[in-house]
Amino acid sequence: MREIQFREALREALSEEMRRDSNVFLMGEEVAEYNGAYKVSQGMLDEFGPERVIDTPIAELGFAGIGVGAAMNGLRPIIEFMTFNFSLVAIDQVINAAAKMMSMSGGQYAVPIVFRGPTGNAGMLSSQHSQNFENWYANCPGLKVVVPSNPYDAKGLLKSSIRDDDPVIFMESELMYGDKGLVPTEEYLIPIGQAEVKQAGTDVTLVSFGKMMKIAYEAAKVMQEKGISVEVIDLRSVRPIDYVTLVNSVKKTNRMVVVEEAWPLASISAELAYHIQKHAFDYLDAPIHRVTSRDVPLPYAPTLIEAILPNVQRTVEALNAVLYV
Repeated sequence: MREIQFREALREALSEEMRRDSNVFLMGEEVAEYNGAYKVSQGMLDEFGPERVIDTPIAELGFAGIGVGAAMNGLRPIIEFMTFNFSLVAIDQVINAAAKMMSMSGGQYAVPIVFRGPTGNAGMLSSQHSQNFENWYANCPGLKVVVPSNPYDAKGLLKSSIRDDDPVIFMESELMYGDKGLVPTEEYLIPIGQAEVKQAGTDVTLVSFGKMMKIAYEAAKVMQEKGISVEVIDLRSVRPIDYVTLVNSVKKTNRMVVVEEAWPLASISAELAYHIQKHAFDYLDAPIHRVTSRDVPLPYAPTLIEAILPNVQRTVEALNAVLYV
């Protein structure tokens, strides 16, 4: 094990899979000559050349479509969006082509493609560059949606995503690229759709994913200082969702809080609340609480950003509410 950055873990996953399989290639804006907008692909052009690390114009719909066509013809493209905010320009190819091709072709065409890049708030970038679309893409049959929270998971999940025969949406946080964590030197894979209990507890279940896991850990620490035992679960993927792990946890703790960066309506947390009340209703001792972004576009001012995004204080308040303390 050695400590590396989140971006380095992603780079290792990309490079290892490209060495392993000559059909894998990376394409997107600034991935080659500039070494990646966030330096994830640094040095990869030198190793793999311009035929496999490909700079594109600012034309997400175009290069997403090229990726889908390449995948249908036996290649394994990795399409990098500089941010998933820009994926809206390409959403027709992602939803109407990649996600549906297996079904529409009666199983004749697989689309083994990964769409990856940063998601969510990244500081003072205002409304058009700070959105979360995990729940949008998770709503679509045919896609898998992965949102890692640390370098170890990022590498293992990205390698699994590249090898997957279905299209995968792989969402990273721009604010986590410099985060460090322990990652093995030997190869490993993490199955898509398998949540992880990061911290065992007995009093309340706290569920999150992606960079919101940082909020979850801090809130659990605050509660621990008050003598409350919080079970912290990292979903790791939001399609498929590991409902079994969540239900089993709630059967033990009898309470649940979900922290999610997206807007509240039709969110992942709303889906989790529905599923738990359906499959573990008799075990619940309190209504499920959600901590999400406020239902407004994210502004530019730091004070307003702080007021709108989920934070430790709001999460602790939700935990206290389900515990009736």
